[in-house]
Amino acid sequence: MMDVALSILPGSNVPVLACGGDDTNVHLYVENEKELKKVLTLQGHEDWVRGISWTCIGEELLLASCSQDATIRVWRLWAKSQSSACAGDDDKIKMKEEVFNVKESDMCYAVSLETVLLGHEGWVYGIHWHPPTYTGDELKQPLSLLSASMDQTMVLWSPDKESGQWVEKVRVGEVGENTMGFLGCQMSPDGSMMLAHAYHGALHLWSKDQDKEEWKPTVVTSGHFDEVQDLSWDPEGDFIITVSSDQTARLFSPWRSKDSKEVTWHEVSRPQIHGYNIQCLAMVGRFQFVSGADEKVLRVFQAPLNFVNNFANISGFSVEELMTSDNRASLPEGASTPALGLSNKAVYQGDLAVKAEQAASQADRISDQYKEPDFHPRNITEPPPEDYLHQNTRWPEIQKLYGHGFEMFCLASDRARTVVASACKATKAEHASVLLWSTRTWRQLQTLSYHTLTVTQLAFSPDSQLLLAVARDRTWSLWRRNQPESESEEPGFSLYTQTGKDTTLHERIIWSCDWSPDSRYFATSSRDKTVIVWGPCRELESRDLMQADKIKCCSVLSVGDSATAVAFCPVVHTDRYLLAVGLECGRVELHSWTPGAPAGGQDWSRCGETDHSQSHTAAVKRLRWRPRPGRAGHQNDKCASVNGEKGGQSETGESCRVQLASASADRSVKIFSVNTRTLQQQ
Repeated sequence: MMDVALSILPGSNVPVLACGGDDTNVHLYVENEKELKKVLTLQGHEDWVRGISWTCIGEELLLASCSQDATIRVWRLWAKSQSSACAGDDDKIKMKEEVFNVKESDMCYAVSLETVLLGHEGWVYGIHWHPPTYTGDELKQPLSLLSASMDQTMVLWSPDKESGQWVEKVRVGEVGENTMGFLGCQMSPDGSMMLAHAYHGALHLWSKDQDKEEWKPTVVTSGHFDEVQDLSWDPEGDFIITVSSDQTARLFSPWRSKDSKEVTWHEVSRPQIHGYNIQCLAMVGRFQFVSGADEKVLRVFQAPLNFVNNFANISGFSVEELMTSDNRASLPEGASTPALGLSNKAVYQGDLAVKAEQAASQADRISDQYKEPDFHPRNITEPPPEDYLHQNTRWPEIQKLYGHGFEMFCLASDRARTVVASACKATKAEHASVLLWSTRTWRQLQTLSYHTLTVTQLAFSPDSQLLLAVARDRTWSLWRRNQPESESEEPGFSLYTQTGKDTTLHERIIWSCDWSPDSRYFATSSRDKTVIVWGPCRELESRDLMQADKIKCCSVLSVGDSATAVAFCPVVHTDRYLLAVGLECGRVELHSWTPGAPAGGQDWSRCGETDHSQSHTAAVKRLRWRPRPGRAGHQNDKCASVNGEKGGQSETGESCRVQLASASADRSVKIFSVNTRTLQQQ
């Protein structure tokens, strides 16, 4: 059985159950002696029945069924005794009636085919009756039926006022390259909005413009449909980019509609749609990032001009604030992906004109009827719908980086955005090396070898002088940047200090690591349910590094569950650090650590944790603090202080707020707002 629907027989309290399944029939079951007994089988569909839905019209029931044969059938059910008065109407064409008796109520019921709705070209997966509405104090059922199909359209059906025949009133749908259509649909209680969901989890919403009597796509939430593996804020903290096992990279930013003061987050771009699961990313500029997937290749992407213009419209920034005119002049207009390709190809303004001419001159060629949709620039002022996201918001790929022998696992870039470090899955020491890349030439700079198993995370210190690597072999290694002999020389790193199998304090795999904002300490989190802070790496208020043998364990925090993610808050208080810890159970905890306090737990204090409704339902994969205080989308946070430096204080207290983004295996991304003033009082 593919779907079931329950209702009450007219004039009784007897439940009737309709079931549709892979035998192409609709079966009716009625309660008899406290059991559901089959009373009728309605035949007519020629393929699997995918959807069933009841509605009540006066003293009658209407049952709609949809099928993979691309048709919808509407059946009418009524009490036979109540309609006997109309039996003598010879001018009306009568449909074949199926009759059954109900012992519980001593009544006879009849079922006949009301209509067959033809209009979809693909499997019809979902149907939904218009919800009943109140007219004054009376509840009435509008005769409207919504259907969703794999042909990527939704149709609203209702009887014609003059003829009474069911006809198509509204048709909405997608024109993008989504290969799968809609799996279900719903109508709002007032009938002003229609919502569909697609194979990849996307929601599609249309609303009715009451003035123009037109239906148009409307802003709706979206997200990943598989595990979210990594995320990163842009350097200015205005948006985040996430990557997932659903083979997409998505960009989310805050948006405030004209009629609302509330800031909401929406997907505004889908820079990468790939053929492999994407595992990691690193920002190397405000509009440039590197991603790694299960294909052994790193790919570098840069935002096109159409995205910069649209992001300015949505976020409220000016284009000049985002990029200089010289940088914009060299950007392509957008990007498209060739058929069966993995690389996003840049599309320039001249290419658009050429394609328009070719389309006009070769419109009748058979091969052009099946070509992949091309990029079509559009000026938008609000988050785009799913079809536009999927087709027109990709970023051009500007470079491929080859060097790893297995699937990519982690990436990191320094704050100066000059070096990118990468690591892949490894079961041997020869494959567990960390590769360094220059963002200026995109050439491989160096191979750092120490670990024997997969390096699980990499992190550059905020001052870019140290690179930390943690691995599945339960050890960490610290690499120091060498001073270049000339300004043109590319940076190099050498091993500074490390833990070995006999000196490591972690008993299980180290999942995550992060640096304190002043580059003095770093933290590691492990499956052994502990978070360890190491250091100091430099003297207080000094740029000189400590001797390597003085970098020791400073404190151990037991969190009671596998610690899969850790992140230091970028806001430094006078005497303590704020640390976020993500657990395998999905909970996020906030702890403050005071250096120099007595060990044994007295140097730690728990500031808070997510409750059941806020927590993820699976392991936290990554935690990232916004790189500066304030909340993204609230423009008055520009006067906030950064890294403890004195700055202006906004009236709304934005300087006391910080944001934490989390990615989880439960397929969701969450952004938490933390009031540091409240934490200080605890």
